[in-house]
Amino acid sequence: MALIHHLVPAADWAALAPGQPYLPAAYASDGFIHCTTQPAVLLEVANRFYQGSAGQYLVLDIDPELVTAEVRLEAPVPPALPGSPLAGVLFPHIYGPLNREAIVAVRAAQRAPDGRFLLV
Repeated sequence: MALIHHLVPAADWAALAPGQPYLPAAYASDGFIHCTTQPAVLLEVANRFYQGSAGQYLVLDIDPELVTAEVRLEAPVPPALPGSPLAGVLFPHIYGPLNREAIVAVRAAQRAPDGRFLLV
């Protein structure tokens, strides 16, 4: 599997102690870490769910072969509507803490003044 990508608020990433595994706040309710395989899908997800969230975001590029937790490819819940750019897309979900060794790059997401994500 190629690299997978995860969007994280920069403040959350900065608050993580060095060397500690990563778990987003949503893990407690979702039970997994949301990821994508395609930057275009990540851009769609970012604009759909996080455009109204203020602040800088980062993209974690993850080598799934190095992830120590289970990684499953799954359809979104609820299912994407027919015709949606997310219809038929399977998302990699990480079922456990993300070990830092699996993160091969951390990049800044670019946003427009209105909060729209331009580049992930």
